[in-house]
Amino acid sequence: MVQDHSVDTPAPLSPWATGIEKPLRIAFILREHFSMVAFTAAVDTLVTTNLVTPDPVFEHLTVGVSSGTVLSDLGIEVSTSTTLENLRLDSGRIDMLVVCGGYRSPLEVAPRLLHTLKTAEHQGIRIAGLWNGGIAMAQAGLLNGRECALHPDNHAYVKEHFPTISVSTNAYVIDGAYATCAGPVSTLEMMLKLIGQMLHNAHIVRAVREILSCDQVAEQVGPMPLNVGDDPTFPPALQTLLALMRANIEEPLSLAELAECADISRRQMERLFQTHLDTSPSRHYLELRLVHARRLLLQTNKTILDIALASGFVSSSHFSNCFRDYYGMAPTAARHDRDRDDTH
Repeated sequence: MVQDHSVDTPAPLSPWATGIEKPLRIAFILREHFSMVAFTAAVDTLVTTNLVTPDPVFEHLTVGVSSGTVLSDLGIEVSTSTTLENLRLDSGRIDMLVVCGGYRSPLEVAPRLLHTLKTAEHQGIRIAGLWNGGIAMAQAGLLNGRECALHPDNHAYVKEHFPTISVSTNAYVIDGAYATCAGPVSTLEMMLKLIGQMLHNAHIVRAVREILSCDQVAEQVGPMPLNVGDDPTFPPALQTLLALMRANIEEPLSLAELAECADISRRQMERLFQTHLDTSPSRHYLELRLVHARRLLLQTNKTILDIALASGFVSSSHFSNCFRDYYGMAPTAARHDRDRDDTH
């Protein structure tokens, strides 16, 4: 008699298995003038995930802060599924909140939104912010002592108003239950990372990435840098020079110091900038400092003199002249326009 010594072994799990018994529900809170591109990038990752899995694993709904319709940055009105007033977080049916901001989204405190975020925190719900959506998270006290990613135009605002928060140079940050990103491209990457954490299935994430990122030149490896405007094909010396300029705004380096740090001659440095950026090193450096100054001007309440010094100018008059030449208006006029817009 032949004895059967085999034992029952569980069937191998399908590569598409998630262990999710019911779809995870993601609520997108749309702030006025939210970035439509960032919002659709986030939703697209969820919809595409549902397409590659045997059963839907995500549901999503849209939420207005105070109204059932919200105007996007494209001027398109979006009808929301509900409003914050009617959003039930105690039902156990919301697995993640995503605050969608945009270039012109308001920075002022929205009490009902802050209450919702604090309630979600107490209930252990994941929370994410797109573009400047992280500012509402900061206002709710969720990011104290943490790192976050924001659009560069909002860095100065957060550094001034929330000194305990570390503003990252990466385009997205996932810190525990909180995630933030700076724009549409980083939204896609951040959402893919979050999906991987929620589903514990790298196979699904790879499939979604292949569908949505088929036209990318190369897959991003490691942290996604915020300064993505620099062409990775730039010569190493030029990349070094650009990084040095960005890191030395308040106390600019001389052209001779820049060339020495990059281990090239000044003439070689000038040729690099002219060939690849169609400008001179001094002009590019000045523009970087003026862009930085404009962010401080619009996002902080620092004095004109403080902004001039923080941007590497020796006097407010020199700063004002350079600012007027570049932007076509004086720094005081730009701030006046900001304050006027804030009152409307």
